[in-house]
Amino acid sequence: MLGYIWAFMIVGGVVFSFITGKSDGISASVMQGADKAIQLIISIAGSMCLWTGIMNIADRSGLSEIISRMLSPVLRILMPELKENKKACSAVCANVTANLLGLGNAATPLGIKAMKELRRLNTSTECPDNTMIMFVVINTASLQLIPTTAAALRQAAGSSDPYSILPAVWISSLIALAAGITAAKLFGKASEKKRHILIMQRS
Repeated sequence: MLGYIWAFMIVGGVVFSFITGKSDGISASVMQGADKAIQLIISIAGSMCLWTGIMNIADRSGLSEIISRMLSPVLRILMPELKENKKACSAVCANVTANLLGLGNAATPLGIKAMKELRRLNTSTECPDNTMIMFVVINTASLQLIPTTAAALRQAAGSSDPYSILPAVWISSLIALAAGITAAKLFGKASEKKRHILIMQRS
């Protein structure tokens, strides 16, 4: 869907430039955009490499495992089905821990692995269950202790204190996470109630 949106924006921009007689600006904008993109990538590469290295050290030192153990009881409360499957619980904890530490490259394959394990617990073959939905919500609205990418972009833009956003990021992400979990729980209860009514009607 996102690809269609981008294609529509690009085609619409080109068509509108020809209608308004500003087609020359398209070529200039493309070249300027490509040049700025390369400059941005080079400027943030150093910061990204630094924090990725630090996070990998934290992972290999056992910090990730410690955080995973601390998160396990909380995740089992949010997703009770994890109590019945230690493998799925371990995969979910690993993904959440990677997101918490800002290990984006590690979080993606861990998230795929966790979703595969949760899929095996799902009794329905047609749609995701409440546990899978809750995992997606937690993974999407994940709290990051150090938002490496945002800080690197601020530094590349000339910020004198790129990490001054940390308190705001923590507060906003906590609110977003709480709102997502609350919504998932409410809709999950409504879905279970509707399913129970349908079962009663069929019987």
